[in-house]
Amino acid sequence: MTNKPILVARGLKRDYQQAGADNVLSVIRNVDLDIMQGEKLAVVGVSGSGKTTLLNLLGGLDDASAGSVVLGGKAWLDLSPSERAAWRNQHVGFVYQFHHLLGEFSALENVALPCLIGGDTVAQSKDYATELLSKVGLGDRLLHRPAELSGGERQRVAIARALVRSPSLVLMDEPTGNLDPKTADSVLDLLMTLNRDLNISFVVVTHDPLIAQRLDRTVTLIDGHLESNVD
Repeated sequence: MTNKPILVARGLKRDYQQAGADNVLSVIRNVDLDIMQGEKLAVVGVSGSGKTTLLNLLGGLDDASAGSVVLGGKAWLDLSPSERAAWRNQHVGFVYQFHHLLGEFSALENVALPCLIGGDTVAQSKDYATELLSKVGLGDRLLHRPAELSGGERQRVAIARALVRSPSLVLMDEPTGNLDPKTADSVLDLLMTLNRDLNISFVVVTHDPLIAQRLDRTVTLIDGHLESNVD
């Protein structure tokens, strides 16, 4: 990990208009956050505290009501929809509790897809996907479809897909929440290894304190405000 932030959020706020002109729900309130290159950050909080909303703001999937998110020197709000999609494809990976793999595609094809979208050739995309699947221990499962893989293997494919474009940042929403404890430990060990080898920053939303303890830093969302955890 270095002292150089790859993402800077300032004054971040996200409101949702509910029924009635004056009925506004504030989910994220005046959040400031720096994420350092190579950092592993845990985001914790009770259900409904806004953790997923925060990830969507950081990753440019949702627009803030106020404030800014700057990733790699570019603010999401300054980019057009096409520019934002291209920047996200290059710099951000996503891993969710449920893998969201395309069932009709093989593991290789699922992982190669972001490269194809990013403009790489078919041959290049397959080469990159093969390399990442080998890194996550699935070099012998390239042609298997999701239904032919175990839950842990499917999540490893999802992790490989998130990493295949060598992003600056990977955002994870309960990435082990749908796995049994043994498989979850294996996936977490994999993430630690990939972070060390690739120096990619991870932001992990989790309810599991054991996962949070293994990361570099933990912040807690309470009533939309972000609080740093200090031991």
